[in-house]
Amino acid sequence: MTRALAPTISETALREHLRQVARRFPDPVARMHLVNLDRTLFDIGLVAERRGTTVRLVDLGGGVSLFSLGCAVLGMDTVLVDDFADPQNLEHGPSLLAEHRTAGVDILERNIVEDSVDFPPESLDVAVSFHSIEHWHRSPKKLFADVRRSLRPGGLFILAGPNNVNLRKRLTALVGRAKWSAMADWYEAEFFRGHVREPDVGDLRYIGADMGLEGIEIIGRNWLGRRSPHRATRVATAVVDRVLRLVPGLCSDIYLVGTKPVAG
Repeated sequence: MTRALAPTISETALREHLRQVARRFPDPVARMHLVNLDRTLFDIGLVAERRGTTVRLVDLGGGVSLFSLGCAVLGMDTVLVDDFADPQNLEHGPSLLAEHRTAGVDILERNIVEDSVDFPPESLDVAVSFHSIEHWHRSPKKLFADVRRSLRPGGLFILAGPNNVNLRKRLTALVGRAKWSAMADWYEAEFFRGHVREPDVGDLRYIGADMGLEGIEIIGRNWLGRRSPHRATRVATAVVDRVLRLVPGLCSDIYLVGTKPVAG
């Protein structure tokens, strides 16, 4: 079914637009965008369906993902905050963000964990962070406190990352094959940009409680399984995906969705 994400833009139209934009990026960034397209549209839908498109939104640690670009296309006032120090950024430089700027995304280069954010109090309608927390080397407690202050009463907060105890990892751990990262990614690189600590459902609830959010919802999806390099994993994910969603703690990707209380 085609969803209306904005008064004049359907999900189908946005998908085609993002597909065309993705192909303007250099390989392998373009391939990454196309592989993640379903997840990107789902993430945009989480915001649009809960808050509409007339919002001011900050994307924390979004890198060159098409999420912030897609939000801007829908008319959201969008700010992207990242240190932009991933290998693809170092290789291609500022040109990787040209499409974002063209779409109207406000770019802020900043290490969000070390430097936090300094948006004015109650100036944001939505704050999100998708698949970034697992790369952070320091506690985000101060960052999340600053984000809470920046949200308007009733403002939406969404945090997502890979589940460190999903079903696949529980099974592969039994045979000693549940590593987060390849050895070379950590040992050979001067700076490690891989997964440091992946959350689980309990971690997300802990963060939500620490931020004082209400209406907390935990959502499970299986994007990582769907884009696995192993065909057997992709097939198995397609078979059990909808069942696993009923138990987010078994899914490969988990989301915390909550709101800042209207009073307080």
